[in-house]
Amino acid sequence: MPLALAEKSCTPCRGGVPPLTQEEAANYSRQAPDWELLDGAKRIERTYRFKNFREAFGIVERVAALAEGEGHHPEIRFGWGYTTISLQTKKIKGLHENDFIMAAKLDRNAAESDRVTGRIFLATANPEAAKGRHAEHIGRLKSPVD
Repeated sequence: MPLALAEKSCTPCRGGVPPLTQEEAANYSRQAPDWELLDGAKRIERTYRFKNFREAFGIVERVAALAEGEGHHPEIRFGWGYTTISLQTKKIKGLHENDFIMAAKLDRNAAESDRVTGRIFLATANPEAAKGRHAEHIGRLKSPVD
């Protein structure tokens, strides 16, 4: 049985590697079903809703810590009550397995937090920083700036 995406680590991506095809991206998305394939399967995105601006900003810090640890950095947009995370491998102008690894890790952390506390927050290297942060996941929410 293949290793689950959330158990893998991102690997450095060199230019010249072809991006995933739409079919390959659709296959990977089965392990990250809450992420939407966008732009002809060239990026994936997910939005979370929060009670306030502070909590939306808090998730940005936790996602940044995970991104630094994996060496794979998403685009993050946030404002009052929402944070949207978008993944794409810029060097190849499309999707790579790394994008789905990050998505699966974010999903796993959110699900584990929700199961334990009834709340969703993304785990980081510093779980103490996440305590008291409450979020409600809602598949895809249009942000006020879209």
